[in-house]
Amino acid sequence: MDRATVRGAQPESEQRRRPDAAFEIVALAASAGGLHALSQVLAAIPKDFPAAIVVVQHLDPRHRSLMADILSKRTALAVKQAQEGDLLVPGTAYIAPPNRHLLVHADGRLSLSQTELVHFVRPSADLLFESTAASYREHAIAVVLSGTGSDGSMGVQAIKKMGGTVIAQDEKTAQFYGMPAAAVQTGCVDFILPLDEIPSALLSLVAPGERR
Repeated sequence: MDRATVRGAQPESEQRRRPDAAFEIVALAASAGGLHALSQVLAAIPKDFPAAIVVVQHLDPRHRSLMADILSKRTALAVKQAQEGDLLVPGTAYIAPPNRHLLVHADGRLSLSQTELVHFVRPSADLLFESTAASYREHAIAVVLSGTGSDGSMGVQAIKKMGGTVIAQDEKTAQFYGMPAAAVQTGCVDFILPLDEIPSALLSLVAPGERR
Protein backbone atom coordinates (compact mmCIF):
# COMPACT_ATOMS: atom_id res chain seq x y z
CA MET A 1 0.00 0.00 0.00
CA ASP A 2 1.58 3.29 -0.97
CA ARG A 3 1.51 6.44 1.11
CA ALA A 4 -1.06 8.15 -1.13
CA THR A 5 -3.43 5.20 -0.71
CA VAL A 6 -3.00 5.28 3.04
CA ARG A 7 -3.80 8.98 3.18
CA GLY A 8 -6.84 8.64 0.97
CA ALA A 9 -8.35 5.47 2.36
CA GLN A 10 -7.84 5.62 6.11
CA PRO A 11 -9.09 7.89 8.86
CA GLU A 12 -6.49 10.45 9.84
CA SER A 13 -5.92 8.84 13.23
CA GLU A 14 -5.07 5.55 11.53
CA GLN A 15 -2.60 6.86 8.97
CA ARG A 16 0.36 6.02 11.17
CA ARG A 17 -0.58 2.36 11.67
CA ARG A 18 1.37 -0.16 9.63
CA PRO A 19 0.30 -3.70 10.58
CA ASP A 20 3.34 -5.16 8.79
CA ALA A 21 5.76 -3.10 10.93
CA ALA A 22 7.16 -4.55 14.15
CA PHE A 23 7.99 -0.99 15.20
CA GLU A 24 6.08 2.16 14.31
CA ILE A 25 8.58 4.89 15.15
CA VAL A 26 12.34 5.42 15.24
CA ALA A 27 13.63 8.35 17.31
CA LEU A 28 17.15 9.51 16.46
CA ALA A 29 19.23 11.88 18.60
CA ALA A 30 22.57 13.50 17.85
CA SER A 31 24.67 16.54 18.67
CA ALA A 32 28.30 17.24 17.68
CA GLY A 33 29.14 15.15 14.61
CA GLY A 34 25.45 14.49 14.15
CA LEU A 35 24.99 15.74 10.61
CA HIS A 36 27.45 13.16 9.31
CA ALA A 37 25.93 10.38 11.40
CA LEU A 38 22.34 11.24 10.49
CA SER A 39 23.26 11.52 6.82
CA GLN A 40 24.83 8.06 6.85
CA VAL A 41 21.87 6.45 8.58
CA LEU A 42 19.10 8.10 6.59
CA ALA A 43 20.90 7.64 3.26
CA ALA A 44 20.63 3.88 3.69
CA ILE A 45 16.93 3.80 4.62
CA PRO A 46 14.55 3.12 1.68
CA LYS A 47 11.62 5.39 0.93
CA ASP A 48 9.13 2.62 1.77
CA PHE A 49 10.45 2.27 5.32
CA PRO A 50 7.37 1.20 7.29
CA ALA A 51 7.93 3.45 10.32
CA ALA A 52 8.05 7.18 10.91
CA ILE A 53 11.35 8.78 11.98
CA VAL A 54 11.72 11.68 14.41
CA VAL A 55 15.03 13.46 14.86
CA VAL A 56 16.59 15.71 17.47
CA GLN A 57 19.86 17.34 16.48
CA HIS A 58 21.27 20.03 18.74
CA LEU A 59 21.41 23.20 16.63
CA ASP A 60 22.35 26.83 17.10
CA PRO A 61 19.06 28.52 18.11
CA ARG A 62 20.19 31.84 16.62
CA HIS A 63 20.01 30.63 13.02
CA ARG A 64 17.43 29.11 10.74
CA SER A 65 18.11 25.42 10.32
CA LEU A 66 18.95 23.93 6.93
CA MET A 67 19.08 20.42 8.40
CA ALA A 68 15.91 19.15 6.71
CA ASP A 69 16.99 20.57 3.35
CA ILE A 70 20.44 19.00 3.62
CA LEU A 71 19.18 15.60 4.73
CA SER A 72 16.44 15.50 2.09
CA LYS A 73 19.17 15.56 -0.58
CA ARG A 74 20.90 12.58 1.01
CA THR A 75 18.04 10.12 1.47
CA ALA A 76 15.12 8.64 -0.43
CA LEU A 77 12.89 9.32 2.57
CA ALA A 78 10.65 12.35 2.73
CA VAL A 79 12.27 14.82 5.13
CA LYS A 80 10.68 17.89 6.70
CA GLN A 81 11.20 20.22 9.61
CA ALA A 82 8.58 19.26 12.16
CA GLN A 83 5.63 21.58 12.63
CA GLU A 84 3.02 21.78 15.36
CA GLY A 85 0.31 19.18 14.74
CA ASP A 86 2.15 17.15 12.10
CA LEU A 87 0.74 13.63 11.78
CA LEU A 88 3.42 10.96 11.59
CA VAL A 89 3.57 9.13 8.28
CA PRO A 90 5.75 6.06 7.59
CA GLY A 91 8.76 6.74 5.38
CA THR A 92 9.02 10.35 6.55
CA ALA A 93 11.68 11.91 8.80
CA TYR A 94 10.63 14.87 10.98
CA ILE A 95 13.45 17.13 12.17
CA ALA A 96 13.08 19.17 15.37
CA PRO A 97 13.41 22.89 14.63
CA PRO A 98 16.03 24.95 16.49
CA ASN A 99 15.12 26.00 20.02
CA ARG A 100 11.97 23.84 20.19
CA HIS A 101 11.45 20.58 22.03
CA LEU A 102 9.84 17.93 19.81
CA LEU A 103 7.20 15.74 21.46
CA VAL A 104 5.35 12.68 20.15
CA HIS A 105 1.76 11.94 21.16
CA ALA A 106 -0.27 8.75 21.23
CA ASP A 107 -2.53 9.92 18.38
CA GLY A 108 0.51 10.06 16.09
CA ARG A 109 0.78 13.83 16.15
CA LEU A 110 3.77 15.99 16.97
CA SER A 111 3.93 19.08 19.11
CA LEU A 112 6.61 21.69 19.65
CA SER A 113 7.42 23.31 22.96
CA GLN A 114 9.66 26.11 24.16
CA THR A 115 9.64 25.05 27.78
CA GLU A 116 12.85 25.24 29.79
CA LEU A 117 16.14 23.78 28.61
CA VAL A 118 16.80 20.17 29.62
CA HIS A 119 20.46 19.54 30.44
CA PHE A 120 21.19 22.91 28.85
CA VAL A 121 19.68 21.99 25.47
CA ARG A 122 16.52 22.57 23.48
CA PRO A 123 15.49 20.45 21.60
CA SER A 124 16.06 17.66 24.10
CA ALA A 125 16.63 14.03 23.17
CA ASP A 126 15.40 13.05 26.63
CA LEU A 127 12.01 14.69 26.08
CA LEU A 128 11.70 13.22 22.59
CA PHE A 129 12.53 9.71 23.82
CA GLU A 130 10.31 9.97 26.89
CA SER A 131 7.29 11.12 24.88
CA THR A 132 7.98 8.44 22.26
CA ALA A 133 8.16 5.77 24.96
CA ALA A 134 4.90 6.89 26.53
CA SER A 135 3.09 7.03 23.19
CA TYR A 136 4.47 3.98 21.36
CA ARG A 137 5.71 1.74 24.18
CA GLU A 138 7.17 -1.51 22.77
CA HIS A 139 6.75 -0.27 19.19
CA ALA A 140 9.47 2.39 19.57
CA ILE A 141 13.18 2.39 18.79
CA ALA A 142 15.58 5.01 20.12
CA VAL A 143 18.97 5.58 18.47
CA VAL A 144 21.73 7.66 20.09
CA LEU A 145 24.33 8.94 17.64
CA SER A 146 27.46 11.07 17.87
CA GLY A 147 27.31 13.93 20.34
CA THR A 148 28.76 15.50 23.47
CA GLY A 149 27.08 15.55 26.85
CA SER A 150 24.54 13.12 28.25
CA ASP A 151 21.29 14.14 26.53
CA GLY A 152 19.24 11.04 25.79
CA SER A 153 20.44 8.96 28.73
CA MET A 154 17.24 9.49 30.74
CA GLY A 155 15.14 9.00 27.64
CA VAL A 156 16.62 5.62 26.73
CA GLN A 157 15.68 4.40 30.20
CA ALA A 158 12.08 5.37 29.48
CA ILE A 159 12.18 3.60 26.11
CA LYS A 160 13.52 0.43 27.74
CA LYS A 161 11.06 0.59 30.65
CA MET A 162 8.14 0.71 28.21
CA GLY A 163 9.41 -2.28 26.23
CA GLY A 164 11.09 -0.47 23.34
CA THR A 165 14.52 -1.05 21.82
CA VAL A 166 17.65 1.10 22.13
CA ILE A 167 20.62 1.38 19.77
CA ALA A 168 23.81 3.39 20.37
CA GLN A 169 26.60 4.23 17.95
CA ASP A 170 29.90 2.65 18.92
CA GLU A 171 32.94 4.57 20.13
CA LYS A 172 35.09 3.76 17.10
CA THR A 173 32.76 5.38 14.57
CA ALA A 174 31.33 8.23 16.67
CA GLN A 175 33.07 11.56 16.12
CA PHE A 176 32.01 12.44 19.67
CA TYR A 177 31.17 9.57 22.03
CA GLY A 178 29.65 11.50 24.96
CA MET A 179 25.99 10.91 24.18
CA PRO A 180 26.31 7.25 23.11
CA ALA A 181 28.56 6.54 26.12
CA ALA A 182 26.04 8.07 28.53
CA ALA A 183 23.30 5.92 26.99
CA VAL A 184 25.43 2.77 27.23
CA GLN A 185 26.22 3.48 30.88
CA THR A 186 22.51 3.26 31.74
CA GLY A 187 22.51 -0.45 30.91
CA CYS A 188 19.47 0.09 28.69
CA VAL A 189 21.15 -0.18 25.29
CA ASP A 190 20.30 -3.32 23.33
CA PHE A 191 22.76 -2.86 20.46
CA ILE A 192 26.07 -0.95 20.28
CA LEU A 193 26.83 -0.74 16.58
CA PRO A 194 29.20 0.88 14.10
CA LEU A 195 27.52 3.67 12.17
CA ASP A 196 27.34 1.71 8.92
CA GLU A 197 25.50 -1.18 10.61
CA ILE A 198 22.74 0.91 12.18
CA PRO A 199 20.56 1.22 9.02
CA SER A 200 20.53 -2.54 8.41
CA ALA A 201 19.70 -3.12 12.07
CA LEU A 202 16.75 -0.73 11.80
CA LEU A 203 15.51 -2.49 8.68
CA SER A 204 15.80 -5.89 10.36
CA LEU A 205 13.93 -4.70 13.43
CA VAL A 206 11.21 -2.63 11.79
CA ALA A 207 10.36 -4.94 8.89
CA PRO A 208 11.85 -8.35 9.69
CA GLY A 209 9.66 -10.13 7.14
CA GLU A 210 10.81 -8.05 4.18
CA ARG A 211 13.63 -9.16 1.94
CA ARG A 212 15.87 -6.43 0.57
